[in-house]
Amino acid sequence: MADDLGELIHPTDPPGTSGHVVSLRVLEPPSPGRDFLDCEFVVETETVRDSFPVYVASDDLDDWAEALEALEGNRFVAWLNSGRTVQFKIKPVSAGVIAVSVHDGPSLQVAVSVPLFPATGWIEDQRARLEEVRRLFSG
Repeated sequence: MADDLGELIHPTDPPGTSGHVVSLRVLEPPSPGRDFLDCEFVVETETVRDSFPVYVASDDLDDWAEALEALEGNRFVAWLNSGRTVQFKIKPVSAGVIAVSVHDGPSLQVAVSVPLFPATGWIEDQRARLEEVRRLFSG
């Protein structure tokens, strides 16, 4: 994990490929009286590096767990699609290929989409990250 509190989401290309990375980094845990995490989406490609601030509530983590179930079934998912924050989408394109997009609709209207070729087992890795981040709410 990075210098922050961890990464809830981190599908990435394996070494020796394009090196695209899309991650959701947890920057600050929930403080007393707040029921959300201060996070940022980071998108890195050969030509683009951008970040999008976002707050993630405990209910959003439940929605991410459901999204992972859908992805396991090779279905398209849109997460954080309430219109209040950055939207995250993953679309299975073909065997071993997903299209990932981050859209900052509420403020900048910027969208970044990248193809990724995540390693086998990437969904299980995302589940493990989810459980680690859930502990921030219970600790």
